[in-house]
Amino acid sequence: MSVDNPVTPFETKRAYQLDESPPDARWLIESLWADSGVGVIGGTPKSFKSWLGLEIACAVASGTDCLGRLGVTRAGPALVYLAEDDLSQVRIRLEHLARSKGLSLEELDVHVICAPTLRLDLDRDLKRLAKTVGLIKPRFLLLDPFVRLHRTDENNASDISYILGHLRTLQRHYDTAVCVVHHTRKSSSSGQRGQALRGSGDLHAWGDSNLYLTWTKKGLELSIEHRSAPCPDPLYVELDGGPTPHLTLVEPDDNEPPPLTERVLAELRRLDRPITRTRLREKLAVQNKRLGDALSELERLGRIQRTKDGWKI
Repeated sequence: MSVDNPVTPFETKRAYQLDESPPDARWLIESLWADSGVGVIGGTPKSFKSWLGLEIACAVASGTDCLGRLGVTRAGPALVYLAEDDLSQVRIRLEHLARSKGLSLEELDVHVICAPTLRLDLDRDLKRLAKTVGLIKPRFLLLDPFVRLHRTDENNASDISYILGHLRTLQRHYDTAVCVVHHTRKSSSSGQRGQALRGSGDLHAWGDSNLYLTWTKKGLELSIEHRSAPCPDPLYVELDGGPTPHLTLVEPDDNEPPPLTERVLAELRRLDRPITRTRLREKLAVQNKRLGDALSELERLGRIQRTKDGWKI
């Protein structure tokens, strides 16, 4: 390339000339999400990822504590797009969340993109999204779920990095946090939650703040991962099924589940007639081999007996 071309150089500054960020401005939500950070909410199906995304959006939009405990540092409008939900269902969820925070829906500064489709792999839609963000100026943008927002190969690093690069540009240009909801694989041998995200590893590397919802023996675990801050201890959440459903923080259940033999005995004591092995397996939701081992052990100890109609005490 010729050095005589009229090309404008990039602006630079000495390190000491860069703006300082006050300590309390590093968070959008204390310890949960970085201020103006991008990231992923990951989890298996039915792990309440969308509920968590909307809870963050409502907390930011109202300035109320997220999950009832985590303070919002810089409140402002939220912009959401839920590709899998009917707009009337989105309204119902947001109304429940607003009421759980002691607010009316009218007081909640959440804006919903109403387009039937939004494709992050199409330049036209990327430009429309940028225009919308420029108009609303949200503090938090929620896009849910990632798999419905493009038609590229999610395992293709080049395709995914193109989309994530545009979302990073949105974040920097409009000073907004961007959250993408994405699925994790049902099982992963990696000890790092982000490695279980489906598709390209760019999704994990992209995030400034990533949240992972995982069902464990203690309950639904919320793991938090930050690029520029220590990872706090996991939290545990559950969906409050009252008149205003919403996610809430709970203490983990540290009690070990009873052995399968005890569960079998408890189930047989409740019955006044024998039960077949097949029906017992359905009730206890266990693998057939595990149940067979437990039944054999209890029969050996003389605690249960097998009849032509099934098992009984």
